[in-house]
Amino acid sequence: MFRTVKETARKVAPVAKRAASANASQSANTNSNSGYVVAAAGVAAVGALALMNENNKAHCAVEGVDMAILKELSEIKKVLGNLDPTTKILGQIEAGLAANPDMIMSKHFDLSYYNSLSDSLKARLLACCKSGAENHDSGVGVYAMQPSDYDDLKPYFDKVIRDYHKIPGEVKHITNWDLSTVADRLPEGGKLDLTKLGLGTTSMRVRVGRNLASYPLPGAMTKEDRLNMEADMVKVFKELIEDPAYGGNYYSLTPGSPFEVSEKFYQYLVKAHIMFKDMAADTYLASAGIASDWPFGRGCYVSADKGFIVWVGEEDHLRIMCMKKATVLNDVFDRLKGACDTMERICGSFAHSKDYGYVTSCPTNLGTGMRASVHIKIPKLTAGGSDAKAKAVARPLGLSVRGMGGEHTPIGADGTVDISPSARLQIQEAEIICALYEGIKNLMEEEKKA
Repeated sequence: MFRTVKETARKVAPVAKRAASANASQSANTNSNSGYVVAAAGVAAVGALALMNENNKAHCAVEGVDMAILKELSEIKKVLGNLDPTTKILGQIEAGLAANPDMIMSKHFDLSYYNSLSDSLKARLLACCKSGAENHDSGVGVYAMQPSDYDDLKPYFDKVIRDYHKIPGEVKHITNWDLSTVADRLPEGGKLDLTKLGLGTTSMRVRVGRNLASYPLPGAMTKEDRLNMEADMVKVFKELIEDPAYGGNYYSLTPGSPFEVSEKFYQYLVKAHIMFKDMAADTYLASAGIASDWPFGRGCYVSADKGFIVWVGEEDHLRIMCMKKATVLNDVFDRLKGACDTMERICGSFAHSKDYGYVTSCPTNLGTGMRASVHIKIPKLTAGGSDAKAKAVARPLGLSVRGMGGEHTPIGADGTVDISPSARLQIQEAEIICALYEGIKNLMEEEKKA
């Protein structure tokens, strides 16, 4: 939570004093601001004591922390035993703001707005905030639990969404895959041909996150929900398997499923970047409830040519991906659109908001839910094995730079990086694929100058 023990004590002390004063005057309750303060101090105390425990007394002395502070924090920690869950999480939210003022969830949490809600909406809002409340190093810290959360809790979520996506005014997303509507941005003939930019065969990938409108989002799903949703998707995959354009297989992690694979084969799929990793090890997803009931209801469909993959039961109900080594971006874009239409026709509508577009668990993916990327070599901009210069150049171009295996992975030894447009929301699908093509063109020009 804090870098040093001394910094922890300094941050917690003011909250601790407020708690002592509030607790002396009245007990905590769910509608009391003093209870909110008591809870915050108690949670802060727990965080501090995690660092300043009995085994760290010598370190505390070196850091200049008075042992009296430890005793005071221990007393405050006892308050938690008398708090109901609602007051506790409210306290965790305030403590999170003190620990990490940049966390978007706690920064925009307004107690007066919370108190204006009905009991059911209060519970829904706190469920959305739980991950950040329990993980104070979160960047965003909030996940929707129901397809309608973004609309039903709009006064809160709109601030979160506009903050993350850097949208100053009203958010009104338009869904549009039709490339003919952006003809002025397409090369002659309408083909986004990378050979025209000096590239050869290139690894390209487009994916979208989707959730079925008929189920809660992953964070609020029961085990039964997860199994039923997987069963619904199996019906879809059976149709795809029978279709010569797709073929392939479905691999389930659900114990006892007719499609269940062994642990060894699952690990093979993970290492091959076909399947997602064990979600139970992710503390952020675990706190949000998204990783609950692992591995039930999780699986992966893979087409015969391995160019079309669908993850089932990850952060969203579905992660739908098309990938190909080729030269024309239209190939993966058009195949993904066709596959999404086919799946929605069979399994029912995808969750969609009138203002925010396609609904995803994390507000960072709202709108298109799309990430379109290619692997390109930019050895001059990544000289020395660092992508810092490449990111500095790419940012003004509206591009994100990642390692070859995705975020937080290393760049290739030959300077190969993963490039994608940064925007997801208030940009149309057709515009994203054009932005990728234009971004590659501009980045390659910068590479020549470097």
